[in-house]
Amino acid sequence: SKLPKPRSLMLIRTDENQVFLALQEWYQTDTYNLYQSDPQGVYYSIVLENVRSTKQPEENVLIDILEVRGIKGVFLANQKIDGKVMTLITYNKGRDWEPLAPPTTDMNGKPVSCKQPDCHLHLHLRWADNPYVSGTVHTKDSAPGLIMGAGNLGSQLVEYKEEMYITSDCGKTWRQVFEEEHHILYLDHGGVIVAIKDTSIPLKILKFSTDEGRTWSIHNFTSTSVFVDGLLSEPGDETLVMTVFGHISYRSDWELVKVDFRQSFPRQCTEADYDSWKLTDLQREKCIMGQERMYRRRKESSFCIKGKSYTSALTAKPCQCTEKDFACDYGFERAPSLRLEGDRCYPDFWHDPDAPPENCHMGHSYKSSTGYRKVIANVCEGGLNKEQSAKQHSCPLLPPSGLQLGIKGQMLAVAPGDDITFIVHQEQGDTTSTRYQVDLMDGVRAIYENLTVTDEPIQHRYEKPGVYRVNVKAENSAGHDQATLYIQVTAPLQDVHLEVVPIAGRNQEVNLTAIVLPTEANLTVFYWWIGDNLQPKLTLENSLITRFSEEGEVPVTVQASNGRSMVQDSKTVIVYDHFQVIPLSFSHNLDRFNPNIPEWRRDVGQVVTKILAKLTGVPQDSLVTMVKPGLPTTADLYVLPQESTPVKRSVFVDKVNVLSENNVSFIVRGGLRVLVTLADSDRGDSLTHPWLRFRKLPGRNVYAQMHNEKEQEMTSPVNHSEDTQNIIQGEEFIDDDLDSQTLGNPGGRSKFSYPRLTSHY
Repeated sequence: SKLPKPRSLMLIRTDENQVFLALQEWYQTDTYNLYQSDPQGVYYSIVLENVRSTKQPEENVLIDILEVRGIKGVFLANQKIDGKVMTLITYNKGRDWEPLAPPTTDMNGKPVSCKQPDCHLHLHLRWADNPYVSGTVHTKDSAPGLIMGAGNLGSQLVEYKEEMYITSDCGKTWRQVFEEEHHILYLDHGGVIVAIKDTSIPLKILKFSTDEGRTWSIHNFTSTSVFVDGLLSEPGDETLVMTVFGHISYRSDWELVKVDFRQSFPRQCTEADYDSWKLTDLQREKCIMGQERMYRRRKESSFCIKGKSYTSALTAKPCQCTEKDFACDYGFERAPSLRLEGDRCYPDFWHDPDAPPENCHMGHSYKSSTGYRKVIANVCEGGLNKEQSAKQHSCPLLPPSGLQLGIKGQMLAVAPGDDITFIVHQEQGDTTSTRYQVDLMDGVRAIYENLTVTDEPIQHRYEKPGVYRVNVKAENSAGHDQATLYIQVTAPLQDVHLEVVPIAGRNQEVNLTAIVLPTEANLTVFYWWIGDNLQPKLTLENSLITRFSEEGEVPVTVQASNGRSMVQDSKTVIVYDHFQVIPLSFSHNLDRFNPNIPEWRRDVGQVVTKILAKLTGVPQDSLVTMVKPGLPTTADLYVLPQESTPVKRSVFVDKVNVLSENNVSFIVRGGLRVLVTLADSDRGDSLTHPWLRFRKLPGRNVYAQMHNEKEQEMTSPVNHSEDTQNIIQGEEFIDDDLDSQTLGNPGGRSKFSYPRLTSHY
């Protein structure tokens, strides 16, 4: 059937011009559905639902299905429904499935109470982790019909029960041979079956049978018990020589013990030592996969070696075709709820049997399906032909539909100048007479013929950033379809800076702003992480208004993403119930040296804070000066509450009012004086205050790009040698000990000037 997107896919088998695969549908967790392909491997029909799966270490998944070697078309599978696991067998490659018939007696010859339809035989279908031992079910090409496996009788498979059962007629009748699991090895085309108990304790005996498991003998293969690691036979199906290898203790080397059964048989078999058996299924049907097959079997009374020349197949006669030789075609299923209809196949709800195939072109013809197809590898001849009544149709001109536009690599966000390969796919409709109009939205347009059936991709390169709405329209005389794809062309983000006040009032509005580099970045998404909240707020704007409900330190992080990259910046906001903000302004000569970068603003703020702390006697950690972005240069002075000395705040305000009658200043370069004033003062005067040293600003060049659209250069008036010296001195932080001789000295000159600063973008 048409498949929804599966959770997982496993290939089971690929031969005889057919693919077996298992799909885990969206609604399944520990089961898979088994599908079978047509001869071309294109269309798949369901074979068996809810086949059990087991997840192994390293995420390997095992599907409970096993091909019975030696006879084509026979498979075993474990189906899990409502938590119960049942073993099923098919003789016709999955067309029909039936449970295994239980044996009539146990290994001691006593009748068993397991009766159909409520009780069956169930087998574990596990592969062995050790490659040198058999799995839980053992079959071999040279021993057709001989199957030996571990399982139990009951209404379902029980994980901890591993009784051993054997069949010599390919699953029609079974016999119990052991109560515990054994490793199995077939010798001489199954003429000798060797069994060694699967156990963690050391062993010295093995069991063997020469009559297909009806009777068993014991052989001491060693005088000292060994932990068995594996069983090996010499090359050739006819061999009667095997090797048991293991170790005496966990610290010892491997022990190899050869066991030769050739001396146990007095002679080679002749034709008189064989009789024949006919393959039938559980319904006693003789025609299996379109033929009657006869096989050779050694008589129970004959004690001889089959040898190299032995062949098991005796005759194979084709049968006339019947309904049993036809399975449901693609898009059809047999409805389990309609058993009265027998083998009738019904179309699935989504399938139109008369619809033309995808590769149907004008001028050609096609046959609509009858709902049946012959089972692949079935060799029946004549008789019923359920495919014969298919209707012949001419291929119509179909309008294009299901048009899809994609990009190779699936990356819809690219950088300017990147090579892009567009891929156009059309699910249905004619392609040979269809025109495809492509508009790449940057002035490039093209018309293609037969686009979706050629290997020529559409390649393009966008030079300018932006969002491009790429459109493809497919049109013929029967109709049209179109597809659209949005391509984001943007350079990777280089950096982001979070602008936020350092101090905020409880429950007061706070503006968070993210400055992104490069500034022309488009379609940037901002993630705002506030406090300990693990759920961010998302915006397309670079700002967010928020409030803080609790006092204390609140971490704020912004992440900027444009589909190709993500950058981040973090700040901490201290929230108070009460504090005071005093606006400050600077003389305009400072604007010439304002690079408008965060580090410069932080340093100027620290200078002003330190000046005022010295002047007023208020602790420096109770004052915060925040220089605002942009021009003219302004600042806010935050006066924080002091728990130990609450009167200090009013003292500070009084002193500021007194000092507003004078000038506060500092010298930034070569004697250039900058005045600091109270922005809300009615006086034209301001307090004078000493100059302070600045430090070199790390990362200045990076952040300068955020607000400067052209190269800018600041040049110190000192000569080159002095400039070099100042750069070295500039690595130091602000000196805590101010020169007492320059405090309050308007004529004092700076001992340090800015180093040369050049910004590039």
